[in-house]
Amino acid sequence: MIQAIYLYGSEVLRKTAEPMPLDARDEIAALVADLKDTLKASEGCGLAAPQIGVSRRVLIVDGSEVADQYPYLKDFRRTLINPELLWESDNRIEFAEGCLSIPGVYCDVRRPAAIRVAYYNEELERVEEDFEGFACRMIQHEMSHLDGELFTDLAAPIRRKMIAGKLKGIAKGAVTPRYNAKIK
Repeated sequence: MIQAIYLYGSEVLRKTAEPMPLDARDEIAALVADLKDTLKASEGCGLAAPQIGVSRRVLIVDGSEVADQYPYLKDFRRTLINPELLWESDNRIEFAEGCLSIPGVYCDVRRPAAIRVAYYNEELERVEEDFEGFACRMIQHEMSHLDGELFTDLAAPIRRKMIAGKLKGIAKGAVTPRYNAKIK
């Protein structure tokens, strides 16, 4: 079911999400279905459970929305349950990020160029996988949500000052995204 996306200023976006109990199969299936439906409706490339008001360590990414720029992501879809960062490269890459929870705001953010993550997939199988390129960026961005961190927190201090007014406006509801959203 399509859920509202929580916007900047919502408390749930600043909390560290709790691990998802792996024995809660029905709850996991329902949450993943809601994430997929909501992501598709919002035309984004990634979504974490806190963004729909559920403080659990679950995220999804779907590269099909960016496949025109990154053709190798055409069939790239992942569901990560209880992801854990195992390794990150020393090499950092700067890239302009945006977020469904912070509509209309973009900032350059430096993140590792490659990572290795352990997670459980939808079949609750433990997986270890390496990511690089834009797939790596999507995974890291969504994993940050699980720790209560937003991409704007990682922007240069001067950029954070420049967008402070926009962020305050979003938190006060002075934004009308093209998808169902709320602040709570």
